[in-house]
Amino acid sequence: MTRFDPTRVKCYAGIKEDVYVPNFKPELGILGQLGIDSKNVVVTVRPPATEAHYFRPESLQLFDGVMDWLGSAENVSMILLPRNESQAIYVREKWSELLLKGKFVIPDQVVEGLNLIWYSDLVISGGGTMNREAAALGVPVYSIFRGELGSIDRHLSDCGRLTLVKNVEEIGAKIVLEKRDRTKNMASANRPALQQIVDNVQAILEGR
Repeated sequence: MTRFDPTRVKCYAGIKEDVYVPNFKPELGILGQLGIDSKNVVVTVRPPATEAHYFRPESLQLFDGVMDWLGSAENVSMILLPRNESQAIYVREKWSELLLKGKFVIPDQVVEGLNLIWYSDLVISGGGTMNREAAALGVPVYSIFRGELGSIDRHLSDCGRLTLVKNVEEIGAKIVLEKRDRTKNMASANRPALQQIVDNVQAILEGR
C-alpha cells in the first residue's frame, strides 16, 4: 500500500478563483445588451440549486424574500440567472408584475460570468462558484445558501469577502444596496495564489 506523504503536498493561500480572476479584463457593453440602466444599482441574483441533494427549503425562502425585497426597492435592476427552465418559469409566474415593469431580466443567451459579475454592484446567490468569483473580483457578495456550510465559504465569510444571509430578517439588515466603485484596481488586492503555485511548480522542477 502506498502511504500518503504530507511533505509532497504543496499549498497556496486563497481559493482557486484567486488563481485566474486577477487576470480578468472586463469588456464593455453587457449592461446595454441586457437593457439595464447602468445608473441603477445592478444586482445579479442566482437562485439556489433546488434539485441538488444538498438543497434546503430555507434557501428558497431566502430567495423569495430577496426577490420581494429587491422588487420593492427603487432604482434597482436585477439580472436573474435561473439554473434551469423550471426555475425560469417559477420566477416569471411568481413575479410576473416585476417582469412586466422591467424590474428584472433573464438573459436569453449565455453571458460571460466574470463580465456580468464585474458590472454588477453586488451579487446575491445560492450557489458556490459565482459567490467565489465575486469574492475574488472584490464585488460585494451575499450567500443565501442554507445547506451545510463548506470550509471555503466559511473562510470567505471570516475574511469579510462574503456575507452570509441566514434568514429573511437579515435580508434588509445585511444587504447594502449601493453603487460600486469600479475604478479600484482588483489586481492591487493581495492575491498571492497564482505566484505561489508557480513558485511551487518551479521548485519541483528544480528538485527543491
